[in-house]
Amino acid sequence: MRSRVLVVFLLAIPTMAEAHIHLVSPLSRTELLTGDQKEQHCGVTNQLRNPARVSMFRPGETITVTWMETIDHPGHFRIAFQANGAEFGIPPAGSGPPSGFPSLDQTGLTDPANGSIVLKDFIADGTSSTQVTLPNIECTTCTLQFIQVMADKPPYTTDLLSDDVYFNCADLTLSATAPLVDAGVPAGDEAGTGGGNGTTTGGCGGCSSRDASLPSAVVLLGLLTSRRRRRR
Repeated sequence: MRSRVLVVFLLAIPTMAEAHIHLVSPLSRTELLTGDQKEQHCGVTNQLRNPARVSMFRPGETITVTWMETIDHPGHFRIAFQANGAEFGIPPAGSGPPSGFPSLDQTGLTDPANGSIVLKDFIADGTSSTQVTLPNIECTTCTLQFIQVMADKPPYTTDLLSDDVYFNCADLTLSATAPLVDAGVPAGDEAGTGGGNGTTTGGCGGCSSRDASLPSAVVLLGLLTSRRRRRR
């Protein structure tokens, strides 16, 4: 009976083979575990802004960005901001390690080709949250980009077929009239699972029912597997 329950449970969990990183707060523009995340510049193609997944902040506000790494890879993370749309530069090749992988810390630099700004670069692998300060501007179609640069698939490439970078984005609005919310608990996030200090127009503030269910599902899977091993 337990074996049948375990099989049904496993079939009910979406595959984690495709998604490697996922923004928790601000809320990712995509549901957890969707897309292969290698599509520049946000892990999805021609994804329209979903009003229910847009986070609102004050210009110049310091926010806490929180994420999950569903599949571990050595490397580092980077957070960038685009005031208009979702076009970002990709980290340039460098001197590694390993050889050829990015080595230039681009924190604070603006990409001359598209105007995107790197808010924080070379965030250590294993980190799950960090604070960044948003630009002191107002915008209605701005985007926060979160990427993972993996260092275990040399050589490093920057073309559209690159296997070295995973992409995930959050849609933002920066407005002087945005409500200020205590850091760490976005509006509507009564469970306190979010990590930012903004509000989400959809009332979730850094979570979704599908996102929030994943940790519980993983714990339940572990318990079922453990019981099977003890019976053996």
